[in-house]
Amino acid sequence: MTFAEIPNQAAVKQLLRQSVQRQHVAHAQLLRSGEGGAALALALAYAQYLNCEERAPNAEDSCGHCPACTKIAKLAHPDLNFIVPVTTTKTVTKDAVSSKFMAEWRSFVLDNPYQGLNDWMQHIGAENKQGNISKDEAVQILKLVSLKAFEARFKIVILWLPELMHPAAANAVLKLLEEPPPATIFLLVSHAPEQLLPTIISRVQPVVVRPFSEDDITEYLHAHHQVPEAKARQVAQLAEGSLGAALASRDANADHDYFEFFVKWMRQSYSQKAADILKQSEDFQKLGRENQKELLSYSLGLLRKVLLFGIDPRFIPHLAAAEQDFVTKFSKLVTPRNADLLTKELTEAHYHIERNANAKMVFVDSSLRLGRQLREAQG
Repeated sequence: MTFAEIPNQAAVKQLLRQSVQRQHVAHAQLLRSGEGGAALALALAYAQYLNCEERAPNAEDSCGHCPACTKIAKLAHPDLNFIVPVTTTKTVTKDAVSSKFMAEWRSFVLDNPYQGLNDWMQHIGAENKQGNISKDEAVQILKLVSLKAFEARFKIVILWLPELMHPAAANAVLKLLEEPPPATIFLLVSHAPEQLLPTIISRVQPVVVRPFSEDDITEYLHAHHQVPEAKARQVAQLAEGSLGAALASRDANADHDYFEFFVKWMRQSYSQKAADILKQSEDFQKLGRENQKELLSYSLGLLRKVLLFGIDPRFIPHLAAAEQDFVTKFSKLVTPRNADLLTKELTEAHYHIERNANAKMVFVDSSLRLGRQLREAQG
């Protein structure tokens, strides 16, 4: 993977590049991001940049075509090693360690490097079992780094989700961090580093990876997966910075335009025409529970945009063309005085839908309450 393949993350990319260019590569680094974030992708791109054989001294990226880049891109380089959470499965019935799952890991990451632990467990057929980096892995880790690099400048060990290490594995890693083998770099990719041993935290260089912006996700879905821009933005808003979540839902609910539904809903709530509200409640019911929840989450996000735009349009500098006119007009009805109440109504609707309440009743009740709040703002 190259840096160019990862949306934005310019500051982190520059930090990683400069560490190589200035020859100040820390032997152990902790890349932290939320699930669905860029930490694993950045670790892979960094590994390729470090061992690229034809990279110019101040190049912005690895060359992408030398033997090392080709092998790393396929996750098949002998000096690129992975330690990941695993468990026993129908295929691996005992002594589950990372090395027994490398074929599955390669296909998993190459398909999408922004996935999470649950995705990985499903991929290996773990059913309802919990994955971890077991005590048996401690011996494997020590064996792994006892050998010199085969052909690259650096031997690289990527530990994915080290917070799931068994104490024995954690102590083995700690020993290696205290007495690092020569030309070996540990890249810890974590979603919850606060769960790591403080002694491990003290021996790694932290690299904070920020969530993807709504624009990053929208542009990526539109450019790389041909998702229509309006739909891509809706998906991005729901993803809350997780490209993994956005990719998982990019094809789902393609027939549902949440923005159009929300605009119609707010207009009918404001008008308080019972017949129209009842008719739309039937459309709401047809969505199904998961889509109903997703619509309400989208509505909460859009409501926040409207409020911020009303306070100062500079808070929301990028709006899709379809949203611009509506947000401008609707912001006159959403103010700091009623925003909490409107948010409360949508949150309670989500709560009731999640608990299998009658969808039509929830929708009608919420519509009437929302309408009252909007009309009072106008008055």
